[in-house]
Amino acid sequence: MKAVRFHRYGDIDVLGVEDVEPRPLGPKDVLVRVWAAGINPGEAKIRTGALHEHFPATFPSGQGSDLAGTVAATGAAVAGWTPGDPVLGWSWERSSHAEYVAVPADQLVRKPQKLPWAAAGALYVAGSTAWAAVAAVAPRAGETVVVSGATGGVGSFAVQLLRLRRARVVAVASARHQDWLESQGAALFGYGGGVAERLRRAIQSDGGGTAHAFLDFHGGDYPRIALSLGVPPSRVNTLDYGAAAALGTRSQGSAEGTDRAVLAELAGLAASGRIEVPISRTYPLAKVRAAFAHLEHDHPLGKVVLLPNVTPGSIKAGDARAVAG
Repeated sequence: MKAVRFHRYGDIDVLGVEDVEPRPLGPKDVLVRVWAAGINPGEAKIRTGALHEHFPATFPSGQGSDLAGTVAATGAAVAGWTPGDPVLGWSWERSSHAEYVAVPADQLVRKPQKLPWAAAGALYVAGSTAWAAVAAVAPRAGETVVVSGATGGVGSFAVQLLRLRRARVVAVASARHQDWLESQGAALFGYGGGVAERLRRAIQSDGGGTAHAFLDFHGGDYPRIALSLGVPPSRVNTLDYGAAAALGTRSQGSAEGTDRAVLAELAGLAASGRIEVPISRTYPLAKVRAAFAHLEHDHPLGKVVLLPNVTPGSIKAGDARAVAG
């Protein structure tokens, strides 16, 4: 099969697509033919070595956690899955950016029929991270929650999960995504100098005058800005784990949100249209470098997704929805 590999830490140019053997299928494993696999900023940081202390790579390294596809084969002890079943789930082995991936059966849930493939393959990392972050600050109806990095993969989910809880969202994001944020009922707050003071004035001038919680998906100064706004540390959640340790804030993410029930809930919300899975672009596996260049340099709205088994002439008419998704 074809799979993404890199043999040393580095920039996008260390990524390649190679012929590899799928790992042997254990008795409780499922082999999935991957139709869609989202890419994530954390994978770029692992590739550069920025996360070596916490998430070291063993070379040659595969890549990818998100996955959606169809069951190709099952281990001898697997019950409940049969070849052809549509599934989504996750890999903890950095292996989903490939045509096939073997994962434990308990890391998969059934894909709802109405959920497009690309959306299904983009749900796990960003969706579970957003779910855990929102749960960590426990927003109540009518409260004001500030979200930095509000239109990235995680932030776009968090904005919508907050809306479902009837919180008021102040979204720190690029002005080019204003239309999408307004469609979600969020108030745009643009990047720029003097963020803390500008945020304070904006919040005070709009009714309640208080920021009750803060979700940081951007990093940098935002955890400190949250505290300067008077948000209690227990209601600040950041993915900057060093800042969280130094400032005493919360730092819940994908590890805390990884649960089959959570993923099934997110898939149901997306399939029913209660939340949207914004897809910026999709790429064939061979264009993995271009996919990461778009993610890392263009700061797109929502998710970037690889379609490992979708190439011109490679799909049957009945599988055309894989591309449409």
